[in-house]
Amino acid sequence: MAEEMSPAIATDTADDAAVTRIYEIGYHITPTTKEEDLEKVVGSIRSVIEQAGGSFIAEGAPAQTRLAYPMMVKEGEKKVEYDRAYFGWLKFESTIEGAHALEEALKQNASLLRFIVFTTVREDTRAKMK
Repeated sequence: MAEEMSPAIATDTADDAAVTRIYEIGYHITPTTKEEDLEKVVGSIRSVIEQAGGSFIAEGAPAQTRLAYPMMVKEGEKKVEYDRAYFGWLKFESTIEGAHALEEALKQNASLLRFIVFTTVREDTRAKMK
């Protein structure tokens, strides 16, 4: 099977490799993770970004939320269904290699149900509550 690469962080040319871009990651942490261990999981994500030379712009701390639909996850030899998860996000600036390193590290993190890494803009684009 061919290795998949996220189209949001794919490289265009070799010269683009040194250019920094703004990325955002959205992630779901398994609900079986204890609340006191959430910071450890987020810290592991932050450390990968820092090791790649990235800098942080904004962050949304993980909070438990109900999922739109149940997710089946294989844990060992059995499948487990989750209807809740802790959702959080990070916005950071990094090189393309840093984003690829982060994506590979996230694939190995057993505490994450799902994640997405994509390019974005530096400005705050969230809708304001009235």
